[in-house]
Amino acid sequence: MSAGWFRRRFLPGGPLPEPRPAGPRSSPVPYHRPRFLRGSGSSPGATDASRRPDARPVRSPARGRTLPWNAGYAEVINAEKSEFNEDQAACGKLCIRRCEFGIEEHQEWLTVCPEEFLTGHYWALFDGHGGPAAAILAANTLHSCLRRQLEAVVEGMIAPQPPMHLSGRCVCPSDPQFVEEKGIQAEDLVIGALENAFQECDDVIGRELEASGQVGGCTALVAVFLQGKLYVANAGDSRAILVRRHEIRQLSSEFTPETERQRIQQLAFTYPELLAGEFTRLEFPRRLKGDDLGQKVLFRDHHMRGWSYKRVEKSDLKYPLIHGQGRQARLLGTLAVSRGLGDHQLRVLDTDIQLKPFLLSIPQVTVLDVHQLAVQEEDVVVMATDGLWDVLSNEQVALLVRSFLTGNQKDDPHRFSELAKMLIHNTQGKDNGATGEGQVSYDDVSVFVIPLHSQAQEGSGH
Repeated sequence: MSAGWFRRRFLPGGPLPEPRPAGPRSSPVPYHRPRFLRGSGSSPGATDASRRPDARPVRSPARGRTLPWNAGYAEVINAEKSEFNEDQAACGKLCIRRCEFGIEEHQEWLTVCPEEFLTGHYWALFDGHGGPAAAILAANTLHSCLRRQLEAVVEGMIAPQPPMHLSGRCVCPSDPQFVEEKGIQAEDLVIGALENAFQECDDVIGRELEASGQVGGCTALVAVFLQGKLYVANAGDSRAILVRRHEIRQLSSEFTPETERQRIQQLAFTYPELLAGEFTRLEFPRRLKGDDLGQKVLFRDHHMRGWSYKRVEKSDLKYPLIHGQGRQARLLGTLAVSRGLGDHQLRVLDTDIQLKPFLLSIPQVTVLDVHQLAVQEEDVVVMATDGLWDVLSNEQVALLVRSFLTGNQKDDPHRFSELAKMLIHNTQGKDNGATGEGQVSYDDVSVFVIPLHSQAQEGSGH
């Protein structure tokens, strides 16, 4: 997907597309930066910036434009791989309406109070790959999917214990006991709503990309505050951490070639045609050579967390799906979703590219009970795409956060955006003592800094 194609199709005021024969339509969603960046002087592309990472402009919301809880945000286009920022961001207030069963039998749902009944807040980061289309669609879609899913279960969320029947009927006198034995709580309904919202959004994006003849996908990192709890849902290699005065807590688990190894190998085992006869699903400590034929070497398959030995056959000399370790692990033959964002249909992409997971159908969700934290004024959650974490560790980010907030003007509502900008500046090769060698991130970087102390002023929202 070329930059020229995006200019013709997506950029406002660009030239009209050339006539084309009937076929897949172009995406109706234009390329843009997050709406809350309007007035910050940002531009669609990065052509105004030097190729040096430290010269690329870091952008954040204009002063006077506040985000929920006065959260901070900043972003930078660092990569030379694309003219366009493949990261996207969204945030806002979730207004959830209360619904009840209708009186008439044919009336499944009836909205009985159109005003908001339960309110929450939402922050999300999406890191696209194969172009920004999927990330743009996710930023415009996921929050609406989540609101609908929450409205479908809100009656259960506010009950002392989620009822077996949402209508209030008690078909079996032991229903409350069965629910209690399963350990089902209100937070489980929120987790289920997040999982269903990811699935719904996945379907929407898949249809849009298929209709427009495009491919690609994105990661998703979402934080939702409801009823005193912060829910962090992640699918991909972005990360969220909680930074307190004497504590660092990782709130998300990353999907990397190493963490997803068994799932990917299982797919290759179940659908060997996806490997196109060019790759082996087996993992070896290194790529095998002809001299290894007939030798017994270390290996592991999809059902193995440990290692064993096998005698090398000719088929083992093919490209391995997975090579390396940790965040540096790579998929040498990447299994990628062709219809958008889920495990529906897959194909093998080009070799030697790093894994950029799609918005997967099942996110990993962490629940943080904010009301149990005894929140201090400088407690924050840092959410960022992998461009930040490839350069800075959790400990380095925490050190920078604490150093910045200590003595900083506490009455400045924009200080958390300044903090987000400072974190990004520390990925651009400037040695300030925290990053040691002044490492450089050549990826797009987007950062939210969410101050938890603000939630105490806003209440639980119902």
